[in-house]
Amino acid sequence: MQGSESLRFVAATSRSGSARDRETAARLNLRLVDGLPALLAAPDIDSVVLATPPSGHTEQIVASAQAGKHVFCEKPLALERAAAATAIAAVRHAGVVLGLGYNRRFHPSWIDLKHRVGAGELGTILHIECTMSGPNGLTASSDAWRSQPREAPCGGLIPMGVHAIDGFIDLVGEVTEVYCQSTHRAVPGDNDDTTSVLFRMKAGMTAYLGTMMATAGTFRFQVYGTRAVATLGGTVHVTGQSSHQRRSGLFGSYLIQPVKGDAQSIEVPEFDVIRAELEAFAAASEGVTDFPIPHDQMLHGVAATEAILASARSGTAHKIH
Repeated sequence: MQGSESLRFVAATSRSGSARDRETAARLNLRLVDGLPALLAAPDIDSVVLATPPSGHTEQIVASAQAGKHVFCEKPLALERAAAATAIAAVRHAGVVLGLGYNRRFHPSWIDLKHRVGAGELGTILHIECTMSGPNGLTASSDAWRSQPREAPCGGLIPMGVHAIDGFIDLVGEVTEVYCQSTHRAVPGDNDDTTSVLFRMKAGMTAYLGTMMATAGTFRFQVYGTRAVATLGGTVHVTGQSSHQRRSGLFGSYLIQPVKGDAQSIEVPEFDVIRAELEAFAAASEGVTDFPIPHDQMLHGVAATEAILASARSGTAHKIH
């Protein structure tokens, strides 16, 4: 990663090995190798980063762990709890670090919100909700993995919504029950584009998540407490955005509205969340500190996602065990 003293990318592999992939590798001074096994066999590689569809994550994490490589996995870790448990067991057995790409956790504004919730500044938390929307479903090719119900069921849940699920868990703990409705309204193909989920949290509050894949890009995360409401506003990753915007533009506004008195607008710093999460992974790999997302939260996030998908199929609420 350019300018980082913590990690450096030296090699890559891709499914297609296309001319575009070769050009990108050359531009970034990466050697392009033929498949993950070749990466895992390379003695100059300490860690791997998986930017792959969810269905392959467990097998790839297990192989990486068995090769003694630390592994950073893009979200979601898996779509089934059992698969996530297998991956986590493999890294624990091998003694390597597992990082997971919930990058919004690393933004200073999110960290500030978590501190306020934990310190009781918002009062008793009644409800949390998040709405995430984007237009990518209208333009994505049919062979893109995010267009395929097998890889990305419930439309925007996997590309976007799992960030919110992780956020709920980070702020207030585990989920006990979910109810999901997911529909197809406008996108080409047979995947959904509009999904709504109700949550019951173990700590007693409720939560809501809405995702849409066929409208303008927006992000709104709100925490309702007996003393104040906190609102984080921003955007999601939209096809065609610059690398700078995708890395640094997730949050754009932050407001605290007390029950009495004027709202407080808090400055949102420009912050590279991708660099932050990868450098946190590097620090964990070197034994400096633990990766900020513990295994139990990774596993619970997958369990909640699996229950949401089951609820969408059955049309009934599902408990998380």
